[in-house]
Amino acid sequence: MSVIRLLLAYDGTDFHGWARQPGVRTVEGVLEEALGRVLGERPRLSVAGRTDAGVHALGQVASFPAPDGLDPARVQRAVNGLLAPEVVVRSARHAPAGFDARRSATAREYLYRIRTHPVADPFTARFVWHRPGLLSSTAMRRAARALLGEHDFASFCRAAPAPATTVRTLRRLAISVTGDLVGVRAVADAFLHQMVRSLVGTLVEVGDGRLDAGSMQDILDARSRSAAGKVAPPHGLTLMRVFYGRK
Repeated sequence: MSVIRLLLAYDGTDFHGWARQPGVRTVEGVLEEALGRVLGERPRLSVAGRTDAGVHALGQVASFPAPDGLDPARVQRAVNGLLAPEVVVRSARHAPAGFDARRSATAREYLYRIRTHPVADPFTARFVWHRPGLLSSTAMRRAARALLGEHDFASFCRAAPAPATTVRTLRRLAISVTGDLVGVRAVADAFLHQMVRSLVGTLVEVGDGRLDAGSMQDILDARSRSAAGKVAPPHGLTLMRVFYGRK
């Protein structure tokens, strides 16, 4: 057996998340079904990031054990013929023995987009959170700096089942502003459930003055979801890239 690695992009709007659920349309479910038609049986998929319902991906990575001699280019053509444009295999190739899309990953990068213009844009509405009103990027950047590094991010996620740890290392949390488009880019070794959306929702409340930029340590110390800002809606979030090796 060999391992095939897929680089995936998808519009998560009409999917109920990634993880396969009986009777529910998910990215994993439709991808496994398509691969099953190519391989003759459903493969055992590993995925780098299990995105929530409504979250998109440009750089998702999945892997699966495949029969020796299976041409990755054939897999790419067949899956795209069945699923594009909702789910697209951007590239497919053989991976080294032992490669696993989830366990081999060393970091993930997400981008959240916010549109502050008074009027919504129908051409970007599926991928951008329309939130009218100016945001202070200065305050947001100050708050973001306080969240960098290794912390217990229990205040920024759904409750994790014991004994799972809520400690993560946030390597980057950057704010960019281009006209009326605000971007929040986050890179971490791994993310907790709804962690990026919780970080974004909190930074937005800092940006509009509802939260003080200097309160981030208090929020971290509280280890309570109620201490942080509201969770940002899923459709503004995109998984941009998964890193392997040193980052």
